[in-house]
Amino acid sequence: MKLESLQELYLNELRDLYDVEDRIIDALPKMIEKAESDELRTALENHLEETREHATRLEQVFQLHGETPKGVKCKGIIGILDEGESLVKDADPFVRDAAIIAAAQRVEHYEMAGYGTVRTYAEELGHSDAARLLQKTLDEERAADQKLSKIAMQRANQEAMRTA
Repeated sequence: MKLESLQELYLNELRDLYDVEDRIIDALPKMIEKAESDELRTALENHLEETREHATRLEQVFQLHGETPKGVKCKGIIGILDEGESLVKDADPFVRDAAIIAAAQRVEHYEMAGYGTVRTYAEELGHSDAARLLQKTLDEERAADQKLSKIAMQRANQEAMRTA
């Protein structure tokens, strides 16, 4: 697809993020199932609900632009999720939570980069309502990343070190 304007690039990136959210909605239940820590499991469950809201919010952004919500295959998130799945699959049970956090934070950082970009495009294109919706999701992604860091530092990494 040849992109000929910032608006086209912006819409393409929104479609990419829509696919990202859909794939994360499929991946999170597997991570939740494998989590040892109740705190981590709860954080992932809460983020699954937020992720569903992110997809709904993207649908609202598409509607603001008169576009049908649809995703385009995001090879980047596919690779990150595949890598995370193999990391978690081969981890010792006490190391698994640290591995889940590592995988989840890679996903969060990918999303933060994507949402930061589309929020900026929306602002530059004068789509202030869309920019506000995208900023809200970006803020939630940052908060999820910070929560995962806190769980890692307070528990998961210490548990993983005890197995060495």
